[in-house]
Amino acid sequence: MSWWRLYLGQLAILVCLAPYVNLQPAENINYNLVHSWADKLGMELFHLGDFITRRKEVQESFKDAKVVSRNGASIVDSMAKEIEMMMDLKVSAVRRIMDTAENTALSHQNEKADKMFSYYSAKEMLEPGDPVPPIPTPAPDMDKDIGEPLIYVQPKVVVLEPRPEFHNTPVNFSVSSVHVPVNVFDRAPDVIKAIQWSENLDQIFRDNYKNDPTLSWQFFGSSTGFMRQFPASKWRKDVPVDLYDCRLRSWYMEAATSPKDIVILMDGSGSMLGQRLDIAKHVVNTILDTLGTNDFVNIFTFDKEVSPVVGCFDETLIQATLGNIRELKEGIELFSPKSIANYTAALTKAFEILEDAKLNSRGAQCNQAIMIIGDGAPENNREVFELHNWRDPPYKPVRVFTYLIGKEVANWDDIRWMACENQGYYVHLSDTAEVREMVLNYIPVMARPLVLGRHDHPVIWSQVYADIEDTKLSDYLWDISQCEYQKADVLQFWQVRDRMLEPIEMHRRKYRRMKETWKQPVDSNVYQFMTTVSMPIYDRRENANITEEVLINEALWELQTRETKIANILGVAGTDVPINEIKKLLSPFTLGVNGYAFIVTNNGYVLFHPDFRPIFQGYILKPSYNSVDMIEVELLDDDRAARDFNPLLMTIRDSIINQSTGSKWMLVKNHFDEMKRVARIKRQYYWTAIKKTPFTLVISYPEQYGVSHMDIRADQEIHRISIKGTNLRNVFSGKRWKIHPDWLFCKHSNRTFKTPEIELLYFLERMSEPGWRWPGSRSAMPPEHAAAMFCDRQLMQALVFDARVTGWFSNNTSFNSKDDKGNEFKQRFGVTVAFLATHSGLTRWHEFHSNAAEESGAGETFSQNNTRAIDEIWYKRAVDQHFVREESFVYSVPFDAGESNSEILVTASHAVFHNEGGKTAPAAVVGFQFQHSALYKLFHNITGNACAVDDKDCYILDNNGYVVISTRVHETGRFFGEVNGAIMKRLLEENVYKQVTVYDYQAVCFESKSDNNASSMLLSPIFHVLRVGKWLLHTALWYIVQLLQWAPGVSSHYADMYGDSNETEPPAPPPEDHGRNGNGHGKKDKDYWLRYLTLHRTRLKPCDMKRELYTLFKEKDNVVYNMTAHACERPFVVLPIPFSNLILLVIDQLCPRDATVMLTVNPQPIDYPLAINETLACYKHAREFNRMRPHSCISRHANESGIKLCGKACSIYANLGLLLLCHILSRWL
Repeated sequence: MSWWRLYLGQLAILVCLAPYVNLQPAENINYNLVHSWADKLGMELFHLGDFITRRKEVQESFKDAKVVSRNGASIVDSMAKEIEMMMDLKVSAVRRIMDTAENTALSHQNEKADKMFSYYSAKEMLEPGDPVPPIPTPAPDMDKDIGEPLIYVQPKVVVLEPRPEFHNTPVNFSVSSVHVPVNVFDRAPDVIKAIQWSENLDQIFRDNYKNDPTLSWQFFGSSTGFMRQFPASKWRKDVPVDLYDCRLRSWYMEAATSPKDIVILMDGSGSMLGQRLDIAKHVVNTILDTLGTNDFVNIFTFDKEVSPVVGCFDETLIQATLGNIRELKEGIELFSPKSIANYTAALTKAFEILEDAKLNSRGAQCNQAIMIIGDGAPENNREVFELHNWRDPPYKPVRVFTYLIGKEVANWDDIRWMACENQGYYVHLSDTAEVREMVLNYIPVMARPLVLGRHDHPVIWSQVYADIEDTKLSDYLWDISQCEYQKADVLQFWQVRDRMLEPIEMHRRKYRRMKETWKQPVDSNVYQFMTTVSMPIYDRRENANITEEVLINEALWELQTRETKIANILGVAGTDVPINEIKKLLSPFTLGVNGYAFIVTNNGYVLFHPDFRPIFQGYILKPSYNSVDMIEVELLDDDRAARDFNPLLMTIRDSIINQSTGSKWMLVKNHFDEMKRVARIKRQYYWTAIKKTPFTLVISYPEQYGVSHMDIRADQEIHRISIKGTNLRNVFSGKRWKIHPDWLFCKHSNRTFKTPEIELLYFLERMSEPGWRWPGSRSAMPPEHAAAMFCDRQLMQALVFDARVTGWFSNNTSFNSKDDKGNEFKQRFGVTVAFLATHSGLTRWHEFHSNAAEESGAGETFSQNNTRAIDEIWYKRAVDQHFVREESFVYSVPFDAGESNSEILVTASHAVFHNEGGKTAPAAVVGFQFQHSALYKLFHNITGNACAVDDKDCYILDNNGYVVISTRVHETGRFFGEVNGAIMKRLLEENVYKQVTVYDYQAVCFESKSDNNASSMLLSPIFHVLRVGKWLLHTALWYIVQLLQWAPGVSSHYADMYGDSNETEPPAPPPEDHGRNGNGHGKKDKDYWLRYLTLHRTRLKPCDMKRELYTLFKEKDNVVYNMTAHACERPFVVLPIPFSNLILLVIDQLCPRDATVMLTVNPQPIDYPLAINETLACYKHAREFNRMRPHSCISRHANESGIKLCGKACSIYANLGLLLLCHILSRWL
């Protein structure tokens, strides 16, 4: 019996250890069985798509078309000429505004300013029926503070109507409206006088629009600060504060002055403290706001030593891009004064940097200036100026502008002398409120050579920008977003309590918010992006009487009037050219699917590009959105590290910015679909200059299928089929069709249409009429040749042909109730819609309904979201898939679809190519949508219960690694590397997938702010004391303002801004809640939740990111698909699903899984080898690219030495008590 007991004992041990021993034989996954699953699923889906889409019939429909070669050089040349013609028309309009303005100002020079003059104020004008605002009633002694009684003029009434060509903004085409910045007093004599005479520009505005109805906003920006724009419209009021000042916009600054190199010197002596430091920083920031991408700048602070505010920018000038300006502003914000200022060393440093830039052909190579900000110079440093600036009299290559800071300053004469003796301007500043106006005085001075030239009016084209938006609003919007997050967290905590603080929940919340910041839509209606053409307007007077304060003796100033030589700039004339209007001239139809065009500026930046992503989180402008270089969006398919750009690409870039003509092919990586998919293709590039502009046009298309395109035969042309009796409108019968909404098929200069389809039908009727002729240009012609309408002949011919041969597709006659096969497919697969899109921009569809109640469901949803034909993702992917396997469909589900509660739809698409004479070209894409639940059911029926048990995991993945089918539905749409990183890693190692690194050089990161957050406030007792003091001061100021009645609505604004100043901390939990550990000891346990929920405030920062994306290997007979599972060494079988872009993956779940391995497609920061305190801006500056300087540079004139106006001290009229309170508050806020 002992042997029996021994046997039982060993058996018991084996039974006990069984769960811990791997006993997975290879046969646990039967290769042949999985192969049969894949084959059966592929065949079922292919037969479904073949029947539903009728793809063979579609292919047969295009048999009468021909395939011809695409001539890239001819296309780019033709497009460039179209754009040039359009831009010439805009320049002509601006030139007429300029000429009229100069003549009008000269003829009205002797008129007196009427302070009661009534004009259409963009902020105050009323529409019929609007309530008239009450007349303000100032305090009795208000006139003593401002020196004269309050002027009130009742707002004018105007009728406004929304117009689609102005993005449905209500406008009036009879008059113009005037925008006055908040820092400009519109009743000041020089301002109101300019408003008066400029009203005469309305007639030229109207004439321009009549001659060219494609004109957008026309405007005159005055040097006094206001802007007159046509047509009249109300200024938007959905922003917290009106930051707009036309003089700070790039179109104004670049037209008013030629490109400039500026060195800013900021006094770092110990006396520059308190308000003086605040004013000085405000001056620096305002100067920086006046610079554009053709300007170069650097800032140095000086005490005993001269130091750059950004360490890595030493000994050089940097381009004034938004990103670099932001870096300089952050640097100056951290500056604090130290000791005695050495003006001699600072000036010497500035001159050396400017001389080095000129000698080495760096910087702007035009105007040069030094701007000194300080509270007084101990001497005038004449020796320095004689050595560096007075070598070639009377010419002085570097202008000097000086800004004297402080109220009580005695030694002003030396710092004024520096400006006056170096063709500059001197300003005395004693309050932040006057900074902007005083800083802007340097613009007319630098414009003097332009004005003295009289007849030379440079034409300036601006870099792309977001209409009236200010990038400062990006920081504001981001702060608001963070406040909303904080509020949401606290409210949610009161609902779910400690469950919200669980690590998994905190991670999920953080990840969800990061995903929102990754939303970078290419096409967005939030902002209107545009370029502007502008031209300076000169005062044609050579002499004028001026009144100025003259120092009689050491204590007495006297006003004196004298005649002096002048060279004043009156302002800038301009008109906007929306980027979308330029795109319409490019005729995407001629480039075909996956073809595109873009424009590059003289700096190498893109004016527009399909990968230009200027906003994030759906509505916030990126900090440096308009300085995206072309080599940052054209990503070569090589293995180089980030910012190690290929010499071939750099050579092409140089050719483009030099406005040469050329062509080249390159292997590139094109990402798409929210930057989550990637295609590696060979592309052909052609480029040529747009003459008389700083722009170069580039086109590109895939070499594999872009070299040929579809065309129609002569007997299929519109006029011939019309003669045969074909009614063109009947070709577009029914309602199940749409055309590409962004393409220019036909346009009417004087009519607008509700939809593109209605517009198309109107023109088809016109074409059927006798005498129809095709206009020769997309651009509006000069008045003597003006045509009321235009049609793209080639596109319209192709569209009508496509519509005629595919008219049968939208009819449901093939799927009537008697068709058993059709009903079977509808019921089994839940097919909702079948669709067809052609290369000419036509989309047709038909719906499948199980009952009459669904008659208007699926088709409407599809047609609302899928009207862009060759620009749709499913169209592009289907064409690419054609070269992987011709007889196949591309299947996809929305990303993260399993997380939604709505019905998931699967989209399937297939490319139809037409072959002729050895050439092939994509003609159309057919497809259908069906319910994901039906696909899952089909998969379950094929696999039986084999994938439903615990020992196997079955997945269907698409060609980019996203889950299409999983036994856990919530995983649908997720990237498989995040579901099972270990297996995804094996798939990479076995060459099932290939990893493709894509760099994002337009990313936004979030840098922690240095200020204290709420949790640190709790631990600082002095904070509460300071907060009480601040509250008292706020309250005192509020009552003072209320008593003086400075402005209506101040109290409501105060309540909005500071009403919660005593409630900055979230309320503490109730006493009975003692924290998660339940011991109830001390403050730590009471406030633990606050530390977890308090957001650490961040600020926006331009940065670089990378994504690791994935694509299936394209080898048709990949050996990995013949490999069987082998225990836990290879615990899976992977097989391609025939006729699709899918693979079937079956995993043995009994094998141990390494949960620590996770692959992701989410963006990851790039770690550059940066030194301490260096930033990405430093890294980019060390690797600057070539640029082409603007052609226009007017920096000197022989007669300028005769102008003796160089500035004077300022008088301040203010309530000193309130200024003191405001200063204290500004230091504590």
